[in-house]
Amino acid sequence: MSRSDINDVKIFAGRASRSMVESMCRYLELPVGQGHVDMFPDGEIIVKVEEDVRGRDCFIVQSTYHPVNAHLMELLIWVDCLRRASAERITVVLPYMGYARQDRKDEGRVPITAKLMANLITTAGAHRVLALDMHAEQIQGFFDIPVDHLHAAPVLVNYFESIREELGDIVLVSPDVGNVKMANAYAKWLGGDLAIVDKRRQSGSQVVSDNIIGSVEGKTVLMVDDMISTAGTMCEAAKLVMKHGAKDVIAGATHAVLVGLAMERLSDSPISKVVVTDTIPCGSRCAPIQDKLVELSVAQLLGEAIHRIHHHESVSSLFRKDFDGGKR
Repeated sequence: MSRSDINDVKIFAGRASRSMVESMCRYLELPVGQGHVDMFPDGEIIVKVEEDVRGRDCFIVQSTYHPVNAHLMELLIWVDCLRRASAERITVVLPYMGYARQDRKDEGRVPITAKLMANLITTAGAHRVLALDMHAEQIQGFFDIPVDHLHAAPVLVNYFESIREELGDIVLVSPDVGNVKMANAYAKWLGGDLAIVDKRRQSGSQVVSDNIIGSVEGKTVLMVDDMISTAGTMCEAAKLVMKHGAKDVIAGATHAVLVGLAMERLSDSPISKVVVTDTIPCGSRCAPIQDKLVELSVAQLLGEAIHRIHHHESVSSLFRKDFDGGKR
């Protein structure tokens, strides 16, 4: 950004995304917004912005991963604090949006919590949202304010292209029918084939994956999803493709949720690499899969989006597969 933008743009870091914001600001050649978060003895959160934001274009970056409720509440207080400090525009940046999977009523008497989260962010005073891989495109419609919905695909594709020669013949495998569109896009970008795992539900609690539509024999299998949560579906699919003659299996995802038995499953699985981004920091919790883990940064992608939003430029061009990491 130009030096004149230093006084116009302020990027603040929630406690869940401090490291990412520092990387974003290095890329943009901006200082990190000055503010801090404290907790009262009774557990209440207080946020204080420690510089003038009146009339400024402000961005607050906060991933709402575990503990989801604490990170969400902190985000809402940040927005309210910036609004009351007379910021001209407040953009909430969600590298990872918690509750995004609760986006519909799949049975009676259950909430649509993703919509509630959108309402809370809007009511707190946000003018705009910048989010990354929100699980379902239609969540954008839950917000009554503009939403820029980015995908981490350019970052993941750049990594896979950097090791393309060692991968050899590749096939993009969708571990379930719902992931076919994403797998097909990666297949086109990377020049690979497409295969689909055929899952059949035998009962209300049992799903069996025992067939593959397409060939994986002698090929490197790539399986990419928006998140890896418990890793059950992905690890079962990995075992299946190896059974059908795959040479290697690499798993990729934007969000490293990795809860429950995920670490144990991935560690024991035939998956050789787990490629994720830093929307949810891995840190020491990922020690059991450290030898398989590749963590990529989306800081430049989000930083470039912030640059374009501030300058009223196109954000959709960041969806192109030839995105170079935001280098200008």
